[in-house]
Amino acid sequence: MPTLTIPGLIDVHVHLRQPGGEHKEDYASGTAAALAGGVTCVLDMPNTTPPTTTAERLEAKQGLARTNARCDVGVFVGASIDNADEIAAAAPHACALKIYVNSTFGPLRVDNWELLDRHVANWPATKMIVAHAEGDVLDRVLEIAQRHAKPIHIAHVATRQEIEMIVAAKERGQRVTCEVTPHHLVLTRDDLPRLGPFGDVRPRLAGPDDRAALWQHLDYVDCIATDHAPHSIDEKHSDNVPPGLPGLETTLPLMLTAVDEGRLTLERLIALTRTNPERIFNLPPQPDTTVEVEIGPRYRLSNHGLQTKCGWTPFAELEVAGRVVKTVLRGRTVFDGERVLAEPGSGRVLFAAE
Repeated sequence: MPTLTIPGLIDVHVHLRQPGGEHKEDYASGTAAALAGGVTCVLDMPNTTPPTTTAERLEAKQGLARTNARCDVGVFVGASIDNADEIAAAAPHACALKIYVNSTFGPLRVDNWELLDRHVANWPATKMIVAHAEGDVLDRVLEIAQRHAKPIHIAHVATRQEIEMIVAAKERGQRVTCEVTPHHLVLTRDDLPRLGPFGDVRPRLAGPDDRAALWQHLDYVDCIATDHAPHSIDEKHSDNVPPGLPGLETTLPLMLTAVDEGRLTLERLIALTRTNPERIFNLPPQPDTTVEVEIGPRYRLSNHGLQTKCGWTPFAELEVAGRVVKTVLRGRTVFDGERVLAEPGSGRVLFAAE
């Protein structure tokens, strides 16, 4: 089967769960999943236990990544209700600041507008602010960023209302970028009866019209990011279902299928998964880093053989046309189509102090 070679992907939104959630993912397993999915760099979110809300916790988390990661990792710091005047000191060594304005999994949420204003004002314009801001809240977040002349990146845009707000902001010249997830591009709330708790995610799966709006406005989208957020099968079957689902190993098969169907060009896929993320987050280049893929006969995705520790995907049994054949990081084959060959600790930690 003929293959194509594309640059290694950058996923700007993952939750690798270390420290505190190692039973569902850690740096070794999550970055193995990344390499199996053709992802050679990930940016890891701060809602761990404890949350990454101080310079000291950032340094400790980067130490865990340095010992365990198989691909390159950048680490977010998180805004909290009590760190607005201190967290900017961590900016040189963080990949970005994450602000949760809506509730999600974990303890971080800033829904006080004066406090949010202080966070945006204090954070240096040389590093990105990423906001989880859904629905009407998004409009207020965009206004605060615009008032302080700060660039802002909107995570996991999921609805027609949100993407149209971002289109309007871009067209009036605001420095705003955004990402969409494969699960919001592929699934809708109509899939929930089949998925049950395995479709519980934040932002929630939206309607078919919302999904259509994301595809309709894809030219205004800057990144495809997985929001890889694994939970164990037992947790998903519990009385208190945590929101989140894995995605690192399925993004390329799903998006290459969109290429096969004519919904996306290969050049645009590369922009959404490599060129734009690298530029937006000012990431260092990865020389000699490629993914060999094939677009061929359809096959069904499966829960079997996954590298992610959680051991399931919401896309199981979905027919796809794309497959990762080989991943190369800095000239070394790190995934051969079946096995992850990179050792824990072989990845680099971005922006970390020497």
